[in-house]
Amino acid sequence: MKKFWSARTLTEVALGAALLVICSLISIPAAVPFTLQTFGVFVILAILGWKKGTLAILLYILLGLVGLPVFSGAKGGPAALFGPTGGYILGFLLTGLCDWLYERFGRERLPVQAACMALGLVLCYAFGTAWFIRVYTGDITLARALSLCVWPFIIPDLIKLALALLVGRRVRRALRKE
Repeated sequence: MKKFWSARTLTEVALGAALLVICSLISIPAAVPFTLQTFGVFVILAILGWKKGTLAILLYILLGLVGLPVFSGAKGGPAALFGPTGGYILGFLLTGLCDWLYERFGRERLPVQAACMALGLVLCYAFGTAWFIRVYTGDITLARALSLCVWPFIIPDLIKLALALLVGRRVRRALRKE
């Protein structure tokens, strides 16, 4: 039985978190910034699987929480994480947990993996939007929050999901050949 906390596993988790940092720093400012974070989340999960991928996402969140400028716009600290858009960052963990469904029920089947990641994205949107409404300093309706935080991102995020699945599956296959 392979030891989970091996040097290789720790390196993979750290590299996954680093990839997510890089993806979050590529940003177009908006109420909820357009970033490559969701691409990073999807590709990390496709390559590392749900356990290591979710740990990489958690490490990324903890790095931002302690103040490192890893979130979009090179922000970090509790104010950035617990601000209006922080729910979307925390929602990435839900995407990671949905990848567990894929590994449990659909091993190696692309449609099942895509559906599980799409479900994770929906949960991330739902959690993030609820958080946004709760934390937003002004008066905001659900319709307004969705128009700011979800509708503009659906098509770009689905494109990122598809690209991440293509890249992630190829990288994972190449790593298995080692």
